[in-house]
Amino acid sequence: MKKNIILILIILFALSVQAQNETDALRFSQSYYQGTARSMAMGGAFGALGADFSSLSINPAGLGLYRSSEFTLSPSLLYAKTTSTYNGMMADDFRSNFALSNLGFVATNKIQDGKTNTPWKYYQFAVGMNRTNAFHNRSIIQGENLDHSKIDVYLDRLGNTNPGDIEFDFPYDLYPAWYVYLLDTVRDPSGNLVYTSPVPIGGILQTETLNSWGSTNEWVFSAGANLDDKVFFGATLGLPYTRFYRETAFTERDVNDEYEGFEEWTYKETLESHGMGINLKVGVIAWPLDWLRVGLAFHTPTYYSEMQDIWYTSTEAKLEPDYNVKTSPTGDYVYEVTTPLRAIGSAAFIIGQFGAVTADYEFVDYTKMRLRAADYSFSNENQNIRDFYTSTFNLRLGTEWRVNNFNFRGGYAMYGSPYNDGVNDGQKDFLSLGIGFNEKNFSLDLAYINGKMNQDYYLYSSPNYTTNAAKQELGTNQFVLTTRFKL
Repeated sequence: MKKNIILILIILFALSVQAQNETDALRFSQSYYQGTARSMAMGGAFGALGADFSSLSINPAGLGLYRSSEFTLSPSLLYAKTTSTYNGMMADDFRSNFALSNLGFVATNKIQDGKTNTPWKYYQFAVGMNRTNAFHNRSIIQGENLDHSKIDVYLDRLGNTNPGDIEFDFPYDLYPAWYVYLLDTVRDPSGNLVYTSPVPIGGILQTETLNSWGSTNEWVFSAGANLDDKVFFGATLGLPYTRFYRETAFTERDVNDEYEGFEEWTYKETLESHGMGINLKVGVIAWPLDWLRVGLAFHTPTYYSEMQDIWYTSTEAKLEPDYNVKTSPTGDYVYEVTTPLRAIGSAAFIIGQFGAVTADYEFVDYTKMRLRAADYSFSNENQNIRDFYTSTFNLRLGTEWRVNNFNFRGGYAMYGSPYNDGVNDGQKDFLSLGIGFNEKNFSLDLAYINGKMNQDYYLYSSPNYTTNAAKQELGTNQFVLTTRFKL
């Protein structure tokens, strides 16, 4: 069952390279909360602890615990490395990125004692940005394939297509290959017209390079309130802005000069996706005992009303002695994406003035993702979402200990796999450490976060041809520095 679902998923991807599909919906639905160095050093477990700007994207009731106004700024440095093993050959590559993980301002207002008979103590307003996902990655997959070529997938897809219809039916991949003579026609012994190719069937070196970048940065507009220092409320209007860029290049090469008339060919694809969404987060934190805080938060689905994809491809062929290249038209499509809702339960155990231990449990159901458009129903893609994804949970744990003006922190976060029936690993784990220094109205926090994920990646597939899985190990190392000024 697992193998069958894997094949269906990769066939769908291979048959609609430039189309909007369930893979895109997942990309825009996953959140790996970032923000301040304090929060990230503690695994992002701030659903009950509060009084940190990152909590506005997790449980906005954390805003209610602020007792003074504050400004935060968090630059970060990310190093992402991917190691791939394909048919016994190993290759790796990396990408780094410098960006803002957080920028925020909190305005806190105290209700003066004696002026009113209200149990409310403080109310707060905040505006700023927290990063919730980053797409920076660079990978290389390389290995010999003795059995088949990606051109075999093209031939499968052509079937009985009339040569005159190729340009209109397959403008982004098959037609450029046809134009540069990677696909051709001959007459079989019966006189029927059949498709053929000068690319050999197997025995070639296959290489794919992938370079991606971009992020989801959520702009937050929040309000909070403190009820008698016992119950805290908050709400956040979130405006996530997503930018995703990807460049891929797939090459097949005759490295041993074994095949007359063929040297190499390359398929390149460039994709850009961007759009702004909207969501609402509401939460509450209760402080029933001096040593215990509990929190509950709900995130509505994020609705992207105008997600735009822009893409084009190019195909190059070195068929001795000729060299030909063909670039596809530029595709441009606007569609809607709805991500799943989230529910978060949290607890924080306060150990006097010395430290805290925190935990967040987050539930998310990826089968609720949806794609829509005015001129297309996405019925097949949405059915695939229901079939191939599942509900899962994310667990975040953190601790903080105070020694004089210094704070020492550690954390762990596990984001569960979104895939149904073990289709792919998909689980992502983070370990983090941090240190902070507080001095009157100023504090400086530093965090280090190490992330790991394993996945199977398939170069191409069709009903008759599927590559072996490239085993990939994705690792990230991130440093975040936060400066906080109390106003």
